[in-house]
Amino acid sequence: MKYVILIPIYNDRESLKLLLENINSEVKDLNHEISIVVINDASSQQIIDNYPNIENISSLEIINMKANRGHTRCIASGLKYIFEKKDFDYVIPMDGDGEDRPEEIKNFIQFSEQSNDKSIIGERVKRSESLFFKICYQFHKLLTFVFTGQSIKFGNFTCLSKSTVKKLLDEKSTWNSFSGSLKKIEKDLLSIPSIRGERYFGPSQMSFFNLLKHSLSIISVFRKTVLIRSALFIVFYILLIKSYASVITSIPLVLLLMMIYCISSLALRENIEEFNNALKNINDIDKVK
Repeated sequence: MKYVILIPIYNDRESLKLLLENINSEVKDLNHEISIVVINDASSQQIIDNYPNIENISSLEIINMKANRGHTRCIASGLKYIFEKKDFDYVIPMDGDGEDRPEEIKNFIQFSEQSNDKSIIGERVKRSESLFFKICYQFHKLLTFVFTGQSIKFGNFTCLSKSTVKKLLDEKSTWNSFSGSLKKIEKDLLSIPSIRGERYFGPSQMSFFNLLKHSLSIISVFRKTVLIRSALFIVFYILLIKSYASVITSIPLVLLLMMIYCISSLALRENIEEFNNALKNINDIDKVK
């Protein structure tokens, strides 16, 4: 079968070079065609480099974008490029900094051989960040489940069948949240355990603010459910506190209204016209191999 590994990158050339070498080592014994598409999100540094150790990789393309659109839209653009330009059976999106571990690629591939065209997620069983971040991440999962009814324990590191990629390209929320959209369109996802690794170089780029935005973006995909649950919460909460109304007891309502405002604003990022025209943002393509 033919697998395309999709890697979004921004100003992290050293990590990309090491990642490509590690991928090359991990796929050497796999009897499949492995290609790599790198989406360079308008980096301010030069991304193209010498890649001497990629003999087990069938092809390597670096897609240089004109304007920076962010991590999620890089993945969305990459999926569109691969679907329209490449011959493939599965796409494996992964981060370019080492936090998605290349040694798990063969786990995806081996499982996909028996998956009957179903897509596979890497369910996070362990993370490598600080205790504070781990607590925040658990809160993010709880918040998502409470307001959407969806348990989302995965990120970008997945193995997507061609049929799933087609569904993602037809779903406008893919332009705003990859994992939220995947959960929305596929009800029968397979899973394998995945350990979040450490960055090859420098600190993690996932700050508390970025995690909060990531969480709210996922929630915004299911905003109809959120609005219904929020309305029910507001009614019952007002009935509960009506005899004890004060500034302090009104804080949960204020926070809830702020959250609704934030997810409504993030939902405006779901622009199907921009998504359909994503490949117009390509500046040029470096075909390394």
